[in-house]
Amino acid sequence: MPKGKPWTREQEAKLKRLVKSGLELKVIAAQLGKSEGAIRAKARNLGLEVGKNVRRQFSTSSEIALPKELPSVEEALKILAGALNAASKPCLDKVEVQRLQVVATLARTYKQLLSDYVGYREIEAKLVKLEEKYAQLTEKAEGNAPK
Repeated sequence: MPKGKPWTREQEAKLKRLVKSGLELKVIAAQLGKSEGAIRAKARNLGLEVGKNVRRQFSTSSEIALPKELPSVEEALKILAGALNAASKPCLDKVEVQRLQVVATLARTYKQLLSDYVGYREIEAKLVKLEEKYAQLTEKAEGNAPK
């Protein structure tokens, strides 16, 4: 006979998500407000493996898929806001804290590079206009030159 409060469907769904994300048993227990034993038992009943070393997937920059469009500043801020919300939750493990720090660093870097890119595009547009004016002036000068 089970001890403690019965699990809700929402709790079961959250347990599945947390186990799939590879969090440690103690972190999952803290987030669900249950004991580690309860988490182990429920995970076993659901056919989940919890507490095992989940193989993390690493990639190199050559494997990263590049987006067709650059994310807007608003989209980058939304990602940063999501990282901020995640960072404010209790019981984050060291790896999760490091991941969130990387997200924040990447967001700052993206903001700076996007700002530089926009500035370069404006300079490029001005240069194109100046080249067009120069070409027009050159044509005029050649047309007025003595033959």
